[in-house]
Amino acid sequence: MEGSSNSQNTLNPAKWVDLYADYLYKFAYYRVNDDQLAEDLVQDTFLSALKAKDSYKGEAGEKTWLVSIIKNKVIDHYKKASTRNESPLKLQTYDAPSLDYFFNKEKNGHWQEGNKPKEWGEVDGGYDSKEFYKIMEGCLKELPEKWKGVFTMSLLDDADSKLVCKEFNLTSSNFWVIIHRAKLQIRACLEKNWLKL
Repeated sequence: MEGSSNSQNTLNPAKWVDLYADYLYKFAYYRVNDDQLAEDLVQDTFLSALKAKDSYKGEAGEKTWLVSIIKNKVIDHYKKASTRNESPLKLQTYDAPSLDYFFNKEKNGHWQEGNKPKEWGEVDGGYDSKEFYKIMEGCLKELPEKWKGVFTMSLLDDADSKLVCKEFNLTSSNFWVIIHRAKLQIRACLEKNWLKL
């Protein structure tokens, strides 16, 4: 039960922490991979909700309304972080591979022979293990901030690409380049650290 399905769909700020703090924290953490930042986003969400409570119309349940606020907080975080320290198509992060690592310019962009995707098959512990998620978190952390935001909003929140482009001020082609490069980088990171291929 959502904790908000009463007949009037009214807000009860006194119970938000008890009812929704854990859920909102997990929601935020899954998208930003940072304990302190996730806690800050939850606090910001509650503060924003308190300020906006008079504009709440009751069209959505209380939990749904709070989730929509924290989604916007996550997007705002990535937008601010990306304008502070990187261009939207920054390629290198830490020791992340460049496109030349994956593709051969002399062969019209075909895969580099030793670096094309490998067949993953079955792995010990499976893809649902805590170890896999911990490594996946590390791989996501290596993405530039804007890429993380675009990737998270598009693939984790299943947002429409037009909405993602609008939120991050991207052209459609920039969006697809970011998604493609992020997937390549995450795959290479997983192959190196999880599959050890």
